[in-house]
Amino acid sequence: MYQNLEETIIDLEKHGHLIRIKEEVDPYLEMASIQRRVYEQGGPAILFEHVKGSKYRAVSNLFGTIERSKFMFRKNWDDIKELVELRDDPMKAAKHPIKNASKGFAALKALPQKKSSLAGAGFEEISISDLPPIHSWPMDGGAFITLPQVYSEDPTNPGIKSANIGMYRVQLTGNDYEKDKEIGLHYQIQRGIGVHQTEAAKKGEPLKVSIFVGGPPSHTLSAVMPLPEGLSETLFAGLLAGKRFRYSYEDGYCVSHDADFVITGEIYPDETKPEGPFGDHLGYYSLVHEFPVLKVHKVYAKPNAIWPFTVVGRPPQEDTSFGAIIHELTGKAVTQELPGVKEVHAVDAAGVHPLLFAIGSERYTPYQKVKQPTELLTIANRVLGFGQLSLAKYLFITAEEDEPVTTHDELAFIRYVIERMDFKRDVHFYTNTTIDTLDYSGTGLNSGSKVVLAAYGDKKRTLCKEVPPELLAHPAISQAHLVTDGVVSFACKPFESYEQTAKEMDKLTKELAESGTFDSCPLLILVDDSAFVSKTKDNFLWVTFTRSNPSHDMYGINAQTTHKHWGADAVIIDARIKPHHAPPLIENDEVESNINRFFHEDGSLKG
Repeated sequence: MYQNLEETIIDLEKHGHLIRIKEEVDPYLEMASIQRRVYEQGGPAILFEHVKGSKYRAVSNLFGTIERSKFMFRKNWDDIKELVELRDDPMKAAKHPIKNASKGFAALKALPQKKSSLAGAGFEEISISDLPPIHSWPMDGGAFITLPQVYSEDPTNPGIKSANIGMYRVQLTGNDYEKDKEIGLHYQIQRGIGVHQTEAAKKGEPLKVSIFVGGPPSHTLSAVMPLPEGLSETLFAGLLAGKRFRYSYEDGYCVSHDADFVITGEIYPDETKPEGPFGDHLGYYSLVHEFPVLKVHKVYAKPNAIWPFTVVGRPPQEDTSFGAIIHELTGKAVTQELPGVKEVHAVDAAGVHPLLFAIGSERYTPYQKVKQPTELLTIANRVLGFGQLSLAKYLFITAEEDEPVTTHDELAFIRYVIERMDFKRDVHFYTNTTIDTLDYSGTGLNSGSKVVLAAYGDKKRTLCKEVPPELLAHPAISQAHLVTDGVVSFACKPFESYEQTAKEMDKLTKELAESGTFDSCPLLILVDDSAFVSKTKDNFLWVTFTRSNPSHDMYGINAQTTHKHWGADAVIIDARIKPHHAPPLIENDEVESNINRFFHEDGSLKG
């Protein structure tokens, strides 16, 4: 496969998967805006040949479709899938040793290759300010690296075998960073590099970090892959590329010989600086917080280096396609590691982490007089304790019985669950717990709640197909719309405070309970703009599950608490914007108008 990023671009262009922009493009908002528009239209990868303020070219949308990703890895895609499955299921290899011997031999040939020095690798030393300063959203704190491969080693067990390569965002400019000498790193403490930093801090030592940008696309994909235990990112990169990961140590730092750019530096214990804001994958800005600062040692670049980047924002974006690629390669890992789990779907339209759908097994029912979720609740605990799934806030879980169901038809899955739920029995909260760092719906950074909505058994209700008249007639409700069968969005006054909302919801739920039954419409969503929420499935999923904290924003009609268990006849989720929420991402109208020149008759992107 490809030896470097240049070869990738030549091959993609040859086969109609890449287009060049020959005009000069401003890295401040314009490049990101072009990327979003081309991605939205299912367009090709884009090579920016003239980046304003930098001598280096840049490329985006490489992973914009799963078809293009498969094309780039077409020579060994199936072999890699099988190898990942073997790591997840070693008995498969034991049952077919001769058939799978070649996979093991391929792994041996893909082991990282250590070089004596950088001599011959073709690098020149540059500065941070030489890099393309791509600024994606108007309120971003500066320019960021959005496709970095951040390398660190375990201080207690140094060497490439115990190294971690992760994709953690890197802020190049802005805030209080000293120009060309400091950059920011944003990552959660439980991630691989966070563990390494903790160990270095215990020893009172700075952590040496290398940031690789570019190289074969296999290296970028490896940095974001949730690999099985024991399968390192450097080995996986070699397997996916069909070419060994080449590296050497320079001044004590690991340097990838295959990367287009390398930044080396140190993180010192307890030394942080404000990082952000940054337009993130939930569709809002992650705000300014203290994060580690990297003291830059040296920056390297190949003479004809190419800077790969992506843009994140409200889904779908290119990271949506990343997710699809990862799922195709590792989709069986969750079901193999979690007994009883048949399917798990992190819902992209809701920002991935806030909302999970799952199908499990319900094998305890022979011992139950009444069909109800039992094993499903055990499985729910496993799901919410597994890797990145632990960041979820809402988990809808069920088990198939007579009617087949899939988690990937989102509205049909919600209907299936709420048709079968006993809302007095099947709502289970986890309060005062952790949520995604990027989610500002909770009570603080990383702090919020979770809820499991479980369903099993026969259908308990026929869902409404129009807005109940009780909602339309209520004087406090300004608008109400059917989202899907059994789900209605409605608007009242804007959110003021939780104290005020508690009084208002107590009054509203009592009046609704007196006006009629909501058994056929058990899921109500309180929003600022009901017409917007009901317009598309994605609008409903995004607003509902990114703007609510289960413990604080769920109310019930005829709600009651019995032996510390909360239940109701119907549930209301308050998904209005709260004062502590992060602002949503809004494009700059002037920039959006300016980039039209690239799509007109004389522009590189015409048609």
